[in-house]
Formats: sequence, C-alpha cells, structure tokens
Amino acid sequence: MKLESLNLSGFMSSISLTEYIAAAMVVVIVYLIYYVTSKDSDYSRNIRSIATVVDELQREIFYLKKNITESQKSLQQNTRGMSDEEIYQEIERSVYDMIQPLTVGLKHMQETIHSIDLQVDSRISSLESGVKQFSIPSSIHANDDEKIISLFKQGISLETISKELHLSQPEVEFVLKINKIK
Repeated sequence: MKLESLNLSGFMSSISLTEYIAAAMVVVIVYLIYYVTSKDSDYSRNIRSIATVVDELQREIFYLKKNITESQKSLQQNTRGMSDEEIYQEIERSVYDMIQPLTVGLKHMQETIHSIDLQVDSRISSLESGVKQFSIPSSIHANDDEKIISLFKQGISLETISKELHLSQPEVEFVLKINKIK
C-alpha cells in the first residue's frame, strides 16, 4: 500500500513538472506572438513611409519629364543659333540638374532600407538566442533513459515499455526522440 502511494505521489509531481513546463512554453509562445505582432506594425509604418517617399519621387520624376519636354521644345526653338555641341551640353546640364534630387532621394531610401534590414537581423538573432536559452530537460528520469532505449532496441513496443516502467507513452517517445532513436 505504501509503495503504491509513493508511486502515485511521484507521478503527481511528474505531472506538476510537466504542467509547469507546458505553462512556461505557453508564456514564451504568447510573448513571441506579441513581439512579432508589435514589430510587424513597426515595419508596416516604415514601409508606409517608404511608399510615401516613392510616391514623392514618382511625382518628381513626372515633373522632371515635363521639364525635359519643355526644355527640348525651347531648345528646338533656339537651335537655330546653337551648334550641336552646345545643344548636347545644355541637355546634359538639364538632365544632371533634374537627376541630382532623385539620386539623393534614392541614396536616402537605400540607407533607410539598410537600417531596417540591420534592425530585422539583430532582432531575429536576439529572438534566436532567446529561444536557444530556453532549454527542455534532456530526459524525464536519467535512469529510465537507458532502460527505455534498451527495451526499445530489443523490439518491445512503446506501450509495453511505458507500462513496465510506469511512464506515459509520450514520455517514452520523448526519451527516444531526445536520444535520436525514433
């Protein structure tokens, strides 16, 4: 009678430990979901701001194309007095003046994207290191590991092993998976 009560209390403490581990895993998963959601909203804001910059750049390109067209028309009217070389230099100057703001805008956008990329990389590595620090116990009972492995290699079924060692079938499967046998 005493032996049965000892096994029952050991089983209850095992269940409690399992429940604590499960609760801790749930808390970690909930925190990770919250973190990813909050970061997703931050990235959405950043993407919207980049989209705004792109829209402004497209407007700028439209106006620059319009200016080029007007400049070309005015140049055609003034070409009677200008040589081909002078026309080429004037066009080159006009194009450079129009492209310069675009170049600055694109460089700024590249820097912003690079900054966001670095932030994402650092946050991912921080998440990975956080997950690596959360460890699962290597086995349920160290002495049972060898028995489970030995019985499994002898061809005994998981159900029989769990009954014989007074363990649940998932515990037996867990030990086999941890030891890369099943």
